[in-house]
Amino acid sequence: MEKGEEVRNRQVLLRDYVTGLVKETDMILSTAGSIRLKVPASSKAILVKNLYLSCDPYMRGRMTKLDCPSYIDSFLPGSAITGFGVSKVLDSDHPEFREGDLVGGMTGWEEYSLIQMPQFLFKIHHTDVPLSYYTGILGMPGMTAYFGFYEVCSPKKGEYVFISAALGAVGQLVGQFAKLMGCYVVGSAGTNKKVDLLKNKFGFDEAFNYKEEHDLDAALKRYFPEGIDIYFENVGGKMLDAVLLNMRLHGRISVCGLISQYNLEHLEGVHNLFCLISKRIRMEGFMVADYFHLYPKFMEFTLPLIREGKIVYVEDTTEGLESGPAALVGLFSGCNVGKQVVVVAKQ
Repeated sequence: MEKGEEVRNRQVLLRDYVTGLVKETDMILSTAGSIRLKVPASSKAILVKNLYLSCDPYMRGRMTKLDCPSYIDSFLPGSAITGFGVSKVLDSDHPEFREGDLVGGMTGWEEYSLIQMPQFLFKIHHTDVPLSYYTGILGMPGMTAYFGFYEVCSPKKGEYVFISAALGAVGQLVGQFAKLMGCYVVGSAGTNKKVDLLKNKFGFDEAFNYKEEHDLDAALKRYFPEGIDIYFENVGGKMLDAVLLNMRLHGRISVCGLISQYNLEHLEGVHNLFCLISKRIRMEGFMVADYFHLYPKFMEFTLPLIREGKIVYVEDTTEGLESGPAALVGLFSGCNVGKQVVVVAKQ
């Protein structure tokens, strides 16, 4: 391929706004599009070839037409969906990027993307770790785990920590960060295989399959007879209700996600909020974007831990843009084991 050539550009499009359970058929793999491999002059844009795409639960909310403003816009039906990814710069009209640079950040679910505001991307300088890590442990999920745990939860050595969806892209890291702090750590997951990984690969003290527990309150009392100091919330619904009953005095709940609610037309209520008062619990939602300016601090902390083998990371990779819809939908039934990544192309 030569610069200026027009080439086919396969894309994953949103068919229409989604209500209820998201399905593969809510997305379309289009082969009709094309793109010119050259950036328009004076545009300050860059053209990238997408290498890895990240499947993340928040993307489900963007498939819905929202009645009230949110932190991020809905996808536009008939257009390519977008998400975090790793890409290679093919052409640039922006002074901070040049051909050959590797970048991470928001891009299209397509083979090539013309990015109009590349100032929101970050350059990838450290390539001694897998590039796919920049969709996960060294990207948005890693930052979410780091700042959601250390900044929001204010952990102390010896505290009791519970993490739901603990083998997800974020949860597996929160558990390891907590163990590095000297905390007692328990995670929940949806299969026995995931439970085994949490205990034997990630070093959790205990883990349980929430699908095999008929009484979540009793399960938490079994693993936390003295109560929970920190709950890293990824699930919501019945799990949150049970956790509230088991929090300790002055406990902290970091609300990262509520994946059990994303496909529901009528959200479940939470009934045990009185515990926030009686136990003086601090429950705080957060957005990782609020911490993007601290990315260098996060990298300084995390990279050495990866290189020294003090933290590990599990990815669930699927090959080809055409596999993207199934991979994204699979998040909501727990099909993935670890961080779900779509490999679009190699360098």
